[in-house]
Amino acid sequence: MRNILFLFVLCILFLQPQMSTSQNKKESLKVGVIGLTHTHVHWILGRPDRGDIKIVGIVEPNKDLAKRYAKQHGYSMDIVFDTMEEMIKTANPEAVTAFGTIYDHLKVVETCAPKGIHIMVEKPLAVSMDHALKMKALAEKHNIHLLTNYETTWYATNHKAYEMVQKGDIGDLRKVVVHDGHKGPIELGINQEFLDWLTDPIANGGGALPDFGCYGANLIVWLNKGEKPESVFAVTQTIKPDLYPKVDDEATIILKYPKMQGIIQASWNWPIARKDMEIYGKKGYVFSDNRSDIRYRLSENDDEVKEKLKERPAPLDDPFALLAAVVKNEITLPPYDLSSIENNMIVVEILDAAKESAKTGKIISLKK
Repeated sequence: MRNILFLFVLCILFLQPQMSTSQNKKESLKVGVIGLTHTHVHWILGRPDRGDIKIVGIVEPNKDLAKRYAKQHGYSMDIVFDTMEEMIKTANPEAVTAFGTIYDHLKVVETCAPKGIHIMVEKPLAVSMDHALKMKALAEKHNIHLLTNYETTWYATNHKAYEMVQKGDIGDLRKVVVHDGHKGPIELGINQEFLDWLTDPIANGGGALPDFGCYGANLIVWLNKGEKPESVFAVTQTIKPDLYPKVDDEATIILKYPKMQGIIQASWNWPIARKDMEIYGKKGYVFSDNRSDIRYRLSENDDEVKEKLKERPAPLDDPFALLAAVVKNEITLPPYDLSSIENNMIVVEILDAAKESAKTGKIISLKK
């Protein structure tokens, strides 16, 4: 009898660590991908398996496109569905990522929010304030996370610049200039499925103005800790009407704050693609040149410092890692975070005001 009890205790002691390891192992977030026409979708399809998410379904009625990407990325066509409803019923995702038109973001929220499914959309949040307000109301009603993804959110340089501004290293903000653009989607040779809606004023909400203007608005609202600009003034042009007859391909947006200005330059006309930011304070400046290179000069008497930064730690280095962490309550986004609904509602308000300003030639005041 004693031998039996001894063996039983040994078994319990042996199994305990295994049981604990199994219990502590994180389960991958089940994610559905809605749409393949936005080429940013390669970001999630070609992502190394980090164990934090698992793609359980894809919605794409264009089977030629789905097969082309399946061949490129190795997913099974068995997980590709024609509709969101079919994918949700079969795959039961916990969250979805939207890679279709900006106009379709509202439909994604209308379908997924009532089912308690969390959502991450590509920038910008919505084509208009009308859509954005409906999306926000649905997210709040059904208690889901609604995040917006920008490439520049994952730049270590932008986060160091933000920290320097908040610590007062360069003094009070005076001017922020954000440049985002490239030589044009047609000139870049993007695939037809993306081009069809990116150059459509309804599906994309405009041209270069929403496509690239959203980046600057997102960053400037963040740097100002959620404060809205007092007014918005914008000038747009279509420099290449033979290529972009329906939308603008050049935009400059000026945001007026009580003691600073934000200048957003969005372009489909630059010879070399860029995503960078210049921040000027009362005492010094900090330039975020790209994802890893940053320059700053803290005062007139200081030399310019150049640094090459490492990637941010997981899950703050990747949109889908962040989505998983937020959904699993491992991270709570700070107010007016770059990915947050609060920040991105203001971004859409700025974009709407910029469109109105460009159309009317007037300065548009924003309601506090």
